[in-house]
Parts: sequence; structure tokens; C-alpha cells
Amino acid sequence: MDENTGTTGDETVDYAALTTGLVSAYVANNSVPTVELVALIATTHAALTGLGNAGAPAAAPAANTTPAQIRKSITHEGLISFEDGKAYKTLKRHLTALGLTPEGYREKWGLPRDYPMVAASYSETRSTLARNAGLGQQRRGAAAKVAEATETVAEKPKSARRSRKGEGSAST
Repeated sequence: MDENTGTTGDETVDYAALTTGLVSAYVANNSVPTVELVALIATTHAALTGLGNAGAPAAAPAANTTPAQIRKSITHEGLISFEDGKAYKTLKRHLTALGLTPEGYREKWGLPRDYPMVAASYSETRSTLARNAGLGQQRRGAAAKVAEATETVAEKPKSARRSRKGEGSAST
């Protein structure tokens, strides 16, 4: 087999034909400069062949982390990623860029389900900002207004209605 064909189970896949079909459909509906057409074809072909090879066994899975490594990765100021060893205030965006979900990350590295995705200092800062902005106080404010309204229920006196000019006076 060459680089333009592959197998998935019992079927043979022609990546060149798939690439041609995808690129022609894309170009039919989108404006693509001729200079970028070659790059579009190459990246589409590479993506398709990469998908075809995804069924191949991956490299050795990541080893489970020890409890000591897990404790060291959690600091007050940040969380150290097991993927690249850098500290982050929040891991979710970093993991999304790597194509992982928080659950997948925990599973990949053998982390407990309650492993945090946000640093404690960042969480405290956001919580303080939310409290200062009055977020989360809607129910308390609404309950106080309802109680206040029930205590002061009284009929308003009818206001004296002013008559229009000429209606109230009958002088002829």
C-alpha cells in the first residue's frame, strides 16, 4: 500500500479521492487563493491519513502518578501540569488546547476525581470579586422585598381627580 490508501478493518480507503472530494467541495463554497490551494490539499491529506492511523496502537500510556507527585503538583498559586510541567492558574484552557478534557486528563494520569482544575488563590480571588459585585445575593434581596411588601400593604387613598376645563363648570 502507498501513502494514498489505507485500511480500516476490511475496507480500503483511498485518501487521495477523499482529499479531492473534500477540497473541491470546500473550494466550491469558499474563496481560496490559488497560492493557498496546495497547502489546503496537503493539510487535508495529512489530516485524513492521520485519522486513518489513529486506530494504530498509541505509544506507551502515561504511567500513573504517585501520591507524592500529585501533592507536589497542587500549590496555592498554581497547578503544575503533568503534560508539560508548567504551572497554570487554571488547567482547563491548557487541556483544551491539548485536546483533553478534565476527566480525560485525570484518567490519563491516574488522578483522583476530586483533583482540582483551578488554583486555590485564583478561586479565592474570583470568589472575592463576585461577592464584592453582589453576585449570589438575588434571593436574599428578593425575599426581603417580599417581606417588606407584605408588611406595608395598605390601600392607597384615591387621589382627587381633576376635571378638565369646561367639564366641571356649567356656566352659560
